[in-house]
Amino acid sequence: MNGFEPKVLWIYIVLLLIGGMIGFFKGKSKVSLITSTIFAVLLALTLLPGIFQPRFASNLANILLLVLLVVFSIRLAKTKKFMPSGLMLIVTIVALALKNLLR
Repeated sequence: MNGFEPKVLWIYIVLLLIGGMIGFFKGKSKVSLITSTIFAVLLALTLLPGIFQPRFASNLANILLLVLLVVFSIRLAKTKKFMPSGLMLIVTIVALALKNLLR
């Protein structure tokens, strides 16, 4: 991992947690809070040295982001509302692209 990849993921993790908290406080969605926290913790584990081999950690982060991409796509298709699923879908696409294209 170069210096840019972790920064992208840490920013994404913060946005993911903020989104989960907004979903909880505005929509009373415990699922949103729990899901965002689980994914944030898993992504954070991919960034901590010594937890996983670097290549495995990078691949696991990609898989987690792809799963979130699918989740946000499904949510957007169901609700047809841009906020918050559409926004998080775009943020996820950007994070995935930056993580992999600007190595």
